[in-house]
Amino acid sequence: MSDGAPISSIDIELRVLMEAIFLKYSYDFRDYTGASQKRRVLHAMREMGCGTVSQLQSRVLHEPRAFSQLLQYITIPVTEMFRDPGYYIALREHVMPVLGTYPSLKIWVAGCSTGEEVYSLAILLKEEGLLERSIVYATDINPESLEKARKGVFPLESMRTYTANYQAAGGKRAFSDYYTAAYNAALFDRSLCENVTFADHSLATDAVFAETQFISCRNVLIYFNKKLQERALGLFHESLCHRGFLGLGSKESIDYSSYGTRFEALAKRERVFRKR
Repeated sequence: MSDGAPISSIDIELRVLMEAIFLKYSYDFRDYTGASQKRRVLHAMREMGCGTVSQLQSRVLHEPRAFSQLLQYITIPVTEMFRDPGYYIALREHVMPVLGTYPSLKIWVAGCSTGEEVYSLAILLKEEGLLERSIVYATDINPESLEKARKGVFPLESMRTYTANYQAAGGKRAFSDYYTAAYNAALFDRSLCENVTFADHSLATDAVFAETQFISCRNVLIYFNKKLQERALGLFHESLCHRGFLGLGSKESIDYSSYGTRFEALAKRERVFRKR
């Protein structure tokens, strides 16, 4: 009870569900923000035919497939290629010229979801002449999302939006040069992910795995509570090399975290920072 009001039964059930998931499957959602988590779990209940959170918990504990289903709702990807084009313009102007001075690069896309962010960044790196000397780590906690990302196949109907985003982001070619259209789908050029390693990684439980020059983690921290945001920012700070770069989502900030003074804003509006 944080404000003197009694905690509701459904909130108790949600806490028990998240604890059960952690104990059974080692997926830690205990420090995700309550409102978003509740909304997604209630939607999952309806779709999976469960009358209560406790009923959902029973299925999740006894049916691994039910947990896999629930995971798709808890980690719903809300993304698109070249989302927030101004972010990519900021990367072109402030980040890419400095990255170009390194003989080799390691880049981490944390919370890569179904891969739209990864392919966008790969295209940007290619156009800046940096892709061949880059190793990109694309991580997420959802195995199904990672598999979709590996395949690099996206709905053809999304290409109009993605093309507009790409052009607004300062794209240097025809966007259609990067994919082949067939059967209402767009298959992206496999050369874009030759140096991409897709891997399972949790910002809630796992440690740093490599020193990096640039980390992009967009629209992920908004789903974390203060404690988990601090942990994630700590991982990023530890992973980044001296004067490395961090890109966050448009609704995310480090101003009120303990890491606020450890980064300087290069493009504050676009949420591009540099390690002090």
